[in-house]
Amino acid sequence: MNIKHYTFFIILFIAGPIFAQHDPGRNAVRLLVTNRFEPAIDLLAQPPRKMNSPIDDAERFFVLTLAASMQGDTLTALKHAKQAVAAGLPVERLQAGPKTLLQALYASHAFRRWIKQLEKTLIHGPLLGAVTDSSASFWVRTAQEAKVTIEARQLSATAGNNNIIIQTARTAAAADYTAKVFLPELLPDMQYAYRVYVDGRFVSSENRFRTFPKQNTATRFSIAFGGGAGYTPQNERMWTILQSHDLHALLLLGDNVYIDDPEHVATQRYCYYRRQSQPDWRNLTASLPVFSIYDDHDFGTNDCVPGSEIERPAWKRPVWQVFRENWNNPAYGGGKTQPGCWYDFTIGDVHFIMLDCRYYRDLDAGSMLGAVQKKWLFKRLRSSKGKFKVLVSSVPWSPGVKPGSKDTWDGFSNEREEIFSYFEKNKIIGVLLMSADRHRSDMRRIQRKNGYDLYEFMSSKLTNVHTHDLVQNAKGSEFIMGYNAKCSFGLLEFDTVAADPHVKFSIVNIDNEFIDSRMLKLSQLSVNN
Repeated sequence: MNIKHYTFFIILFIAGPIFAQHDPGRNAVRLLVTNRFEPAIDLLAQPPRKMNSPIDDAERFFVLTLAASMQGDTLTALKHAKQAVAAGLPVERLQAGPKTLLQALYASHAFRRWIKQLEKTLIHGPLLGAVTDSSASFWVRTAQEAKVTIEARQLSATAGNNNIIIQTARTAAAADYTAKVFLPELLPDMQYAYRVYVDGRFVSSENRFRTFPKQNTATRFSIAFGGGAGYTPQNERMWTILQSHDLHALLLLGDNVYIDDPEHVATQRYCYYRRQSQPDWRNLTASLPVFSIYDDHDFGTNDCVPGSEIERPAWKRPVWQVFRENWNNPAYGGGKTQPGCWYDFTIGDVHFIMLDCRYYRDLDAGSMLGAVQKKWLFKRLRSSKGKFKVLVSSVPWSPGVKPGSKDTWDGFSNEREEIFSYFEKNKIIGVLLMSADRHRSDMRRIQRKNGYDLYEFMSSKLTNVHTHDLVQNAKGSEFIMGYNAKCSFGLLEFDTVAADPHVKFSIVNIDNEFIDSRMLKLSQLSVNN
């Protein structure tokens, strides 16, 4: 990376948080981790800004607990901890931490006596993920290192006691007390009930999940997707709205939490713990598989361009490690030798390809993906058996949807054209585009001269307060429909059983109102169209 571009990144790094989702709790923690105690406490007392994610009493007392503990004032820290719990803070928040900020409080005999009456062994989860037609994975966080057991049983009229499946794993301090329990040898398109045990003790209500339809077979199913999920108390009910739909999966496409502090693990963990302790989130993710990728606000800072190197900036790998510790994806790029968040999965005969649009983003090379990921992408496209191939980016594909910015694929237009041309040269049909980033929900069309037109589904206002305007006259892409009045998500209903397989895209808002919908047929996504 040359000096000019490296300077450009630093400017973004400093300025980014100013324009991020306003969040007094997170912003105060960001000050605390640099020992700026008075400004942090003052921030918590300020009236909410117009575009704030407001802070409630429970969260305010919790952050005050952190501040007092960091300054060694354990009596005040304990007082605020009790106030936080009395105001509704889940006690798991105090157990989870961030532990580095609560060390003094943890050493207090008075705190240990009090918390012993309330403490839980299961801190976060279970979070369902990496589901296939024959397996599932269950993510958990425990209070201490512990043996975690998942016991699942098939729910069908013919199932007997012999259909019970039991698997175990052990949480580790090195992984922030998390573990993933993998259940193999499941049946396709089957309902299961499961229980969670920690060190042999039943710790969670019985939950249910469903495996995916058999791979590469025609089917009908629905998924929801979106991004822009800053922690916003009045909008956290979105997770309950999603749970009311008959979904096979939830795809979270970046800015899934707003951290904007890549250099401090404690801030990152604070943001994850806050969401993972939220009851509506926990209820949803215990039974609905979640597939996630990151974007700027949960990887770096606003519109960050970190460059192509794996270890520079130095925060890259630690941020990736925290991401791995807090999600339950099938894979994380190329693993430790080639960190990232890219991977793919299938539901029936629909192939989802999830991309990492941040880790290797490099202005000098003109690449958002980096050479390794792009080679992987082309290989997956070439070998795909999916009737539909859903190419998932954290930022919009369509030209002109973020006027004046190069943060979308507009900033990497040559690489975008390389990808689109690859479809055409290799006669790959059925490609759909999906993205997030813009705080609204859209459907757009990109006209192509040498192949079929490409359609993009966009949604990135799951819980955010901030809203982006609809862009109806963008150069290079056609606006089909859009919505930004309230928080919303994208709903995709696939039917590959039909003679002409199709997908229906609907925009659904936080009040569970269907705003608009459009249907696309496979015949529209063909070189013969």
